[in-house]
Amino acid sequence: MVHKLIEWSLRNRFIILLLSAGIFVWGIISIQKNPIDAIPDLSENQVIVFTEWMGRAPQLVEDQITYPLVTNLQGLPKIKYVRAASMFGMSFIYVIFEDDVDIYWARSRVLERLSTISSTLPKGVAPQLGPDGTGVGHILWYTLDAPGIDLGEQRALQDWYVKFALQNVPGVSEIASFGGFQKEYQVTIDPNKLLYYKLSVPEVISAVRANNNESGGRKFDMSDIGYIIKTSGYLKSIKEIEDIPLKNQNGIPIKVSDIGTVQMSGETRLGIFDHNGTGEAVGGIVVMRYGENADAVIDNVKEKMKEVAKGLPKGVKFNIVYDRGHLIKESIDSVKRTLIEEMIVVSLIVIIFLFHWRSALSIIIQIPITIAASFILLNAFGISSNIMSLTGIALAIGVIVDNGIIMSENAYQHLSQRYAQWESEQKTETNSDEKN
Repeated sequence: MVHKLIEWSLRNRFIILLLSAGIFVWGIISIQKNPIDAIPDLSENQVIVFTEWMGRAPQLVEDQITYPLVTNLQGLPKIKYVRAASMFGMSFIYVIFEDDVDIYWARSRVLERLSTISSTLPKGVAPQLGPDGTGVGHILWYTLDAPGIDLGEQRALQDWYVKFALQNVPGVSEIASFGGFQKEYQVTIDPNKLLYYKLSVPEVISAVRANNNESGGRKFDMSDIGYIIKTSGYLKSIKEIEDIPLKNQNGIPIKVSDIGTVQMSGETRLGIFDHNGTGEAVGGIVVMRYGENADAVIDNVKEKMKEVAKGLPKGVKFNIVYDRGHLIKESIDSVKRTLIEEMIVVSLIVIIFLFHWRSALSIIIQIPITIAASFILLNAFGISSNIMSLTGIALAIGVIVDNGIIMSENAYQHLSQRYAQWESEQKTETNSDEKN
């Protein structure tokens, strides 16, 4: 009977050790897969709808865009509430969904509803979805250090080269450009000349739009050869815009140059970006996609920047203004150091308290296994490694060893009593034998 109990005890111990080793390995793998960030993402599960209608007053935007969109979006499934804001020429609508809703399912539902609402909006107005990022998705800001290059050229370089390259990095939702001038052709009309030639502003706009368009014809066969008719009508220079005919007056064409001037200039700006008081700068904001690993995305963006820098003009380089990667690494390293220090202190206290190295070892082993196992649950619930989650683990180390200390001390006390009882029985038997 005693041999069977010993065999059963050894078998259970082996199974427990095997399960503990399996949980520890699974936990190590979970640690490597767990996303790392400096701060927890507590933002709401929202989809942003942005609509632009430039030149209109906030009240008009509210009446004709914001109100119709809000009333139609309120009927979506699993929605909590809808917020909206109207400003000069722009409308922002924030559709807040339940916390357990998948963000891409929510975006698809909003798109479906927008496809049915667009016909009721003013002509030329097209609502757009915001990036699939969160309120803490701005992980990196950069500017272009480009001495000797004007702001318009810098903005063109950012919009047509740097932005497209960095958007290909996995985990990046959007590269939002800022600063500089967005180049455009501007036609400045003289009202007196417009009145003299009996023209209206809509007629000028219609003529420019009609002459800046691609057109083509059908295919026809001639001498057993097929020909496709195609014309290129895109405007490519200021001279081409100036030569656009507006109307015919007594056999003489009235051109755009007759009623105004054409120039290449920058789009009207509502603000500027100044870098540390050294002057205006052009750059971009890297917006991380929902649920991505911030630390990994930042490292990938920096690697891509090294590749993109090879194609920049001579003397142009990246200047990182804000980098959450430093905050992430310093925060995580600080918490890791605290965890290691706590593990060492708790281990020493357990050894001194029990004064029995085998009992202390059985308790100390619980610490790394429990910490590794906690990351399995972090991944299961979609929680990243950040200051709050790791600090919670650090605070729980003392609680982790409590049960082990109590059980070890209880077992040690019972074994001591059994040993003392056995010694007493042995002495009694020895004295009995001596008397006999």
